[in-house]
Amino acid sequence: MRALTLPCAVLAAAIATVPAAGQETEAAPETVYIHAGHLLADPAGEPRGASTIVVRGDTISEVRDGFAPPPSGARLVDLSQDWVMPGLIDMHVHLLGIGGDPLRARLSALTSDEADDLLIGVGNARDTLMAGFTTVRDLGASARPIRALRDAIARGDVTGPTIVNAGEPISVTGGHGDPTNGLAETFADAVHAHVVNTCDGPDDCRRAVRQQVALGAQVIKFMATGGVLSNVAGGLGRAMTPDEMRAVVETAHELGRKTAAHSHAAAGTRAAVEAGVDSIEHGTFMDDETLALIKRKGTWLVPTMLAVNTVTHQAEDGALPPNVVPKVREAAAAANQSYRMMVSSGAKMAFGTDTGVSKHGENAKEFALMVQAGMTPARAIRAATVDAAEALGRSDRGRIAAGMVADIVAVDSDPLSDVRELEDVDFVMKGGHIVRED
Repeated sequence: MRALTLPCAVLAAAIATVPAAGQETEAAPETVYIHAGHLLADPAGEPRGASTIVVRGDTISEVRDGFAPPPSGARLVDLSQDWVMPGLIDMHVHLLGIGGDPLRARLSALTSDEADDLLIGVGNARDTLMAGFTTVRDLGASARPIRALRDAIARGDVTGPTIVNAGEPISVTGGHGDPTNGLAETFADAVHAHVVNTCDGPDDCRRAVRQQVALGAQVIKFMATGGVLSNVAGGLGRAMTPDEMRAVVETAHELGRKTAAHSHAAAGTRAAVEAGVDSIEHGTFMDDETLALIKRKGTWLVPTMLAVNTVTHQAEDGALPPNVVPKVREAAAAANQSYRMMVSSGAKMAFGTDTGVSKHGENAKEFALMVQAGMTPARAIRAATVDAAEALGRSDRGRIAAGMVADIVAVDSDPLSDVRELEDVDFVMKGGHIVRED
């Protein structure tokens, strides 16, 4: 019998399809058909009626009109009575450590360390995802633990949202972000030996940015002004010099990182915007001149209304240190007017909560505050989806369309009529995996 010969290319292709001994063949990605009764596919546009979202693996492959029957082997998710939209994005959270309970956090400070904060952060991340927030920007945490949590979630070892992390915020000595603030001498000396995020002068601030990038930071946050919750008597005015801010922004941009400025006083906000910062966090003391500059530069505003609301109640309950209470009152007195100015100005705004000040998993309470400040529910939802994705620089999320990551949430009533519906989501899919289905 003559031996059968095959062309080399055909033989090589055939061998490549045979798994090696002990090697499993890779399973085809799961296909999921989602029947959506009302679909906010692009929250910047009009809602669609009955629709079918086809998910293959971790990606949305197509969106069809009507309820398409799933093929054999595909999974059907019936959300035909629900309102379905992209996964929500929170542009300002702090996942590590105890959130929403400042008194408990202070009492445990001497008996816990970064390992404790990280493990608490695992629970915080899960609560955040179950609340419908599939992507977050963490704007202040110990650099190594937040990078570890980010990567563990990306691997699928831990349940939580996609994290874009800043590591430790860049701060001048004694500024909001200096971890030695308010500590007794013994503890301050011990902490100071490990501080890498404080800087004084432009060159030192360049070093601090590079060090956070080396530790895994994907975005750089800096403290343009004092902070409400810093346990020092210093106020909320500008803390960094314009030259220091420019050094931070330029170095971050050169290293491919966006920048976010914590800022309360208008002078600090103006200096940060002039330095080229990508987003202003808080912006508590706003004026017309600063808003005009923000619009001209195209800077994003992330107002974090929930944070001021939360610390006001904490101050009333006696949960905050004496140095903090006057600053809370000062910020609260200015905040509501500033928020209304931001909304009416038409400046670019993205959703952010400063959760960690408030309790994790309650992020959606920000929506009602945005509406109280003059936003329509539709614009508030857009701020947490399409607009937040743009501000984050992640074009693969924020909408439900072919090619987008399969981050999807649903509620049982119309959030365009009552935005508080988003405080109780019924369904959460992250990267094609269903993590909540009530």
